[in-house]
Amino acid sequence: MRNRLQRFMMGRYGIDKMSQVLSVCSLILVALGIFLRISAFYWIGLILIGYIYFRMLSRDIPKRYAENQAFLRHYYRLTGWFTGKKQSMERNKGYHIYKCPQCKQKVRVPKGKGKISIHCPKCGTDFIKRS
Repeated sequence: MRNRLQRFMMGRYGIDKMSQVLSVCSLILVALGIFLRISAFYWIGLILIGYIYFRMLSRDIPKRYAENQAFLRHYYRLTGWFTGKKQSMERNKGYHIYKCPQCKQKVRVPKGKGKISIHCPKCGTDFIKRS
């Protein structure tokens, strides 16, 4: 029995990042369809599950690989944007960010220093803010 399964799966594409994301989306849609009693969500989720199995059992490996690469370009662009925002918030945790009133350059100053005079490094304008 195990040999039959191994022979069946030989040369198949398998699971990739696109299949993983689609499986999470399909499970969410099916759950929403059941709990909210919206049949369209339920059927779209089931169709997605069918598409996942189609991709997983496909023997056209170059085509599935190209689909996954196109998906990954968009996926990493989106997740990279969120990661960048998170890192920016962590990096600026002890600082206030102000914009220069003259040139709109962002200037980072430490928190908790009271009322300070800020010197813009780009245009040289001085302005007063609370930190």
